Amino acid sequence: MLNFFNPLHFIEVVGEWVLWASHSTGRAVFFVFDIIMWLPRRPYRFRAIFEQMEEIGYNSVPVVALTALSTGGVLALQSYVGFKRFGAESMVGTVVALSMTRELGPVLTGIMVAGRAGSAMAAELGTMRVTEQIDALYTLSANPVKYLIVPRFLAGVLMLPVLVVVADIVGIIGGALVGVGVLESNSVVYWKKTYDFLELNDIYSGLIKSVVFGGIISITCCYQGFNTQGGAEGVGIATTRSVVISAILILVTDYIMTAILF
Repeated sequence: MLNFFNPLHFIEVVGEWVLWASHSTGRAVFFVFDIIMWLPRRPYRFRAIFEQMEEIGYNSVPVVALTALSTGGVLALQSYVGFKRFGAESMVGTVVALSMTRELGPVLTGIMVAGRAGSAMAAELGTMRVTEQIDALYTLSANPVKYLIVPRFLAGVLMLPVLVVVADIVGIIGGALVGVGVLESNSVVYWKKTYDFLELNDIYSGLIKSVVFGGIISITCCYQGFNTQGGAEGVGIATTRSVVISAILILVTDYIMTAILF
């Protein structure tokens, strides 16, 4: 326990945290360098990459689509209630489209994929670590980073933009279903306003974010699973930690990229 009334104890605890943070950051940086180093090297394991693309991308479509559909609907409902006070109901479609493409689509997709596919990556690699399967790869002269991490990294970077496109489309449709079908807005005005104010830059910015988020999820979850310790309990801790850290990094990175892109 941190004792603020004992300066030496306070310094000791702070020093331990600084050393732990420095050690963890250094290991993470070297882990990223290993991925970059092994990324262009042959042989290219296309089968493993496609399998991970299916796991991360295709299998995540239902949860991403459902999240985007409900988010678009709620956003349209809340926007309509607020804009009705100012007589600006016609702008509901614009708000839904801009919100989904710029922020909510990439962020919510990243968090959902981190919770579904990212946790699975951390648990799978963590199990391989505690059962010494990763150590066995070294004895077979097969580099674990090339064999296990690179396919997951490529799949995450490639599939997150695809999932974000799905989320954007479904979210805009969800907003239209609520705005036109429930709130009885004029459908022509709704779609015209959406088309007039939505720019390609709004879509591109969300896709750029999704590529970064895909890399964050893949690196974070693979790193936590790859460095698991402590048996079955350690696998659970690594899995939980991977999702929490991925979500925090996504939110922090989203703010930084928004400030840069806009």
